[in-house]
Amino acid sequence: MKKVFMTGGAGYVGTTLIPALLESGCYVTVYDSLIFNNGDKMLPYITNKNFNFIKGDVRDKKLLSESIALQDYDTVIHLAALVGWPICRQYGDVESYSINVDGTKTVIECMNNDQYLLFGSTGSNYGAVEDLCTEDTPLNPLTAYGVTKTEAEKLVMDRPNSTAFRFATAFGVSPRLRLDLLVNDMSYRAFTEGYAVVYESHFMRTFIHVKDMARAFCFAINNQNKMIGEVYNVGSNTMNHSKKEVCELIQENLPKTYFNYADVNEDPDKRNYVVSYEKLNKLGFDTKVSLKDGISELVKSFPLVRISSNYHNVSK
Repeated sequence: MKKVFMTGGAGYVGTTLIPALLESGCYVTVYDSLIFNNGDKMLPYITNKNFNFIKGDVRDKKLLSESIALQDYDTVIHLAALVGWPICRQYGDVESYSINVDGTKTVIECMNNDQYLLFGSTGSNYGAVEDLCTEDTPLNPLTAYGVTKTEAEKLVMDRPNSTAFRFATAFGVSPRLRLDLLVNDMSYRAFTEGYAVVYESHFMRTFIHVKDMARAFCFAINNQNKMIGEVYNVGSNTMNHSKKEVCELIQENLPKTYFNYADVNEDPDKRNYVVSYEKLNKLGFDTKVSLKDGISELVKSFPLVRISSNYHNVSK
C-alpha cells in the first residue's frame, strides 16, 4: 500500500483527490490549517481506516516534521498555498510569500530524499506570452501569486525526487467549491444574475477540470520513475478557448444569459496564450472531462451552493 501525505488537502483540488487516492488503495494523511473553515469537507473520509487528518500550518516545522514522521510515506503532495491573485491580494505580499514560499521550504526540509514530492504549480508562472507556451518558455510572473509559486516551484525542482505540475485554469465541481475561477465564476453569475461583464473577451486560456487535476497526481504516483526531475504543463490541447468561447458554452446551458463584452478591466496575470501539453501526453496522460460537460455539472450544482466569502473563494 502506497502512503501519501498531502498538504492543503481540504481545498479545491485536495477534496477531489482524496477519494481518488483512497479508491486506488493508498493510505492518505491530509495536513491542513483549515483557514477557510472547510473542515467539514473531511467528514466523509474520517471513518475510512486508510485516512488520517492533522490540523496544522504548513509553516509549523515542528508539527509538520512530526506529522510526516508518523508514517513511512512514499509521496508528499504539496497543495497548501494561497491560490490565485485575488486571495494573495487580500492577504498581502508578506503573508502570501510566507505561506507559498516559506511553507514550501518547510515541507522540503521535513522530507527525506527518498520521498517523492509532487507540487501543484500554475500556468500563472509564465506571465504574458505571445507564442505557443511550452515547459521551456521563460517564466515571467506578473502577480504576487505567480511570483510566489514560481519561487516555490524552483525550490521543489532543486531537490531530488520531485515533479511539478503547471496546471491550466481549473474549473468544475468539487466538495470545496471555488467560485473565483473563471469558468466557475462566469457560470455562477450566469445562473444567479443572468448577466455578466466580460473584459478581454479575446484572451485565450486553457482549462482543466478538477477531476483531471486529481487524475494527474494519481498518474504521477504510478509513473514516478518516468517523471522525476521534470516540470509538466497539465491540461488539454483541445481546451484552448477564448473567454468569449467560454461564455458561448455557458449560454448553451443558460440561453437567457446576457454577456456584455466590454474592456473595462484587465487580467493582472495576463494569461492570454495557447499552451502545449505534448510533453505529458507522450507519457500517456490526457484529460477526460470537457469544458462543456464541466459547465453542465456546475449549473446542476449551483442550487446547493451558498457563498460565505466576498472573494467567492469559499462555499458551503
